[in-house]
Amino acid sequence: MAVAHTDKNGFQKEVLDQKGLVFVDFYADWCGPCKLTEPIVEELSKELTDIKFLKVNVDQNPELTSTYQIFSIPTFMIFKDGQAAHQFIGAMGKEGFLAEIKTVKPE
Repeated sequence: MAVAHTDKNGFQKEVLDQKGLVFVDFYADWCGPCKLTEPIVEELSKELTDIKFLKVNVDQNPELTSTYQIFSIPTFMIFKDGQAAHQFIGAMGKEGFLAEIKTVKPE
């Protein structure tokens, strides 16, 4: 499944009201590391079909940025049953993402 975009209006329904895991990519269009990780996150969204993948543009959603204390981008958060379960920052390779996801979703 492709990575969908959400904003402050859809965040409650798309993330907080969801059962299971939701992976949220906080990014900006001008961010170089965000562009580097975009294809990796897309690939993961197609492979890990039991996880919902979403993107939030920090420039267009300062309320969410403030609520979740996003100080650096890219920041990635994994929500489990509507609760923030894990957060990590910065560009990394696919294996790094898989290791971070594994902290919330052991195999």
